[in-house]
Amino acid sequence: MSAKLLSVTEAAGLVADGAALWIGGSGAGHGVPQAFIDELAARFIRTAAPRDLTTVRVVGIGDFAEHGFSQLALPGLMRRTIGSNIGNEPRLGALVAAGAIEAYSFPQGVLSALCRDIAAGRPGHVTHVGLGTYVDPRQTGGRQNARTTEDLVQVVELAGREWLFYPALPVDVAVIRASTADEDGNLTFEREPILGDSLALAMAAHNSGGLVIAQVERLAARGALAPNQVRIPGALVDHVYVDAGQRQTYRTGYSPYYSGELRMPYGAAAPTPLDVRKVIARRALLEFRQGDICNLGFGISQQIGAVAAEEGVAERLTLTVEQGVFGGVPAHGPDGGAGVNYQARLEQPSMFDFYDGGGLDIASLSFAQVDRHGNVNVHAFDDRPRGPGGFVDISARTGRLCFVGTFTAGGPRIDLSGGRPRIDREGTLRKFVGDVREISFNGPMALAKGQSVRYVTERAVFALTADGLELIEVADGIDVEKDVLAHMDFRPKIGERPRPMDARLFRAARMGITFAGED
Repeated sequence: MSAKLLSVTEAAGLVADGAALWIGGSGAGHGVPQAFIDELAARFIRTAAPRDLTTVRVVGIGDFAEHGFSQLALPGLMRRTIGSNIGNEPRLGALVAAGAIEAYSFPQGVLSALCRDIAAGRPGHVTHVGLGTYVDPRQTGGRQNARTTEDLVQVVELAGREWLFYPALPVDVAVIRASTADEDGNLTFEREPILGDSLALAMAAHNSGGLVIAQVERLAARGALAPNQVRIPGALVDHVYVDAGQRQTYRTGYSPYYSGELRMPYGAAAPTPLDVRKVIARRALLEFRQGDICNLGFGISQQIGAVAAEEGVAERLTLTVEQGVFGGVPAHGPDGGAGVNYQARLEQPSMFDFYDGGGLDIASLSFAQVDRHGNVNVHAFDDRPRGPGGFVDISARTGRLCFVGTFTAGGPRIDLSGGRPRIDREGTLRKFVGDVREISFNGPMALAKGQSVRYVTERAVFALTADGLELIEVADGIDVEKDVLAHMDFRPKIGERPRPMDARLFRAARMGITFAGED
């Protein structure tokens, strides 16, 4: 171990000017080697080195404030950054918005799979994911500002079909995180909330001739780790440093439920209060069927797991999260990406294999804009660069899709105290627009593939049809003309009489949800 063990300061010193630096982990601190990020930023502030890096992370890393990649938003440190979501890295997003660095936004699952393709020596990743969306080179090709000009995505034809080809990227240094390292550098993940892309990324760096650096919480003697617990063999690991204060996520220091060491009693979680987000999550849950394998996206969709647990139906569904949690109840809020009481914890590339092949029955995902064609934009709104995360991958092949969000944005105030929604103040921003700013989900292509699509809000529900959006449900007390159509840039198809939304959605009491086929 003496040959591999070093300090985090020494580890950060191994990154050379112009290097391609990949950092593992996900979102709000899940599996993130945070001490390395701290020290790399401190080194640059002290020495103005390294410079002109290309930084890559599969999932945006940050707490929507100062932690994570925001710390690396230092002029001169990077020349280019690549990821799936820069939205939780606001300081870095500001550099991109100002045109100070090049930036690409690619789907999360594409970047995850690309780690494995690089490890295998393949020329890149060929996939259907992204066709007809913003990342298609016939749209933006994933470029996030005018400074970014190089085409990194290609349309290719194979077996009589169009595909997107994402070429392999260099990997000079990969920094990952585990729980324990032994004296040979073998790594275990027993206290981690996710496995992520760590193995694929370590292999990609090793096989590219790069360095693999691991942050761990603790050290063990040679032979002390059970071989069946080792996720990354020491032969792949060049250096290890210790962060004894390592946290599972930015919010949670340690939870044995997140790591799967203990199961949480289902009665242990307090019911969430009734608000607009819970109403929408409840209505989305009504689209689910017993036995469904599901994905719950970021934002409101994360709350569906908590609602299912409150209703006592969580165990009748298999809820999944793209970071690798399979079954159980996904965490929501800042800890989203973790989960409790899961059946298994997969590596992220394998989870996306399952999604890309159409393994999901249903997914609930957020929307920022919906247009007359049923297209959804989740990643490009206001003046700050963002990204779709795994949205594009998840929505590409899932048979039933439920897009969720408030009907308007910009400060709507909706009173639920009367057992039905009352619009006290309307939002200032329309979300149902003529044409979305950029396409994260392609409605016409979804129809051609036979996907069933719903758009759920707190006051109305729409379905995607061959004629565009159709209004199929309206909440009691909502005036269709005044409260719905007046705040849309297009007129949806409306049947003779839209159904009323379930009155139980708007009451604080448990709904008593049952699935088809239950007694």
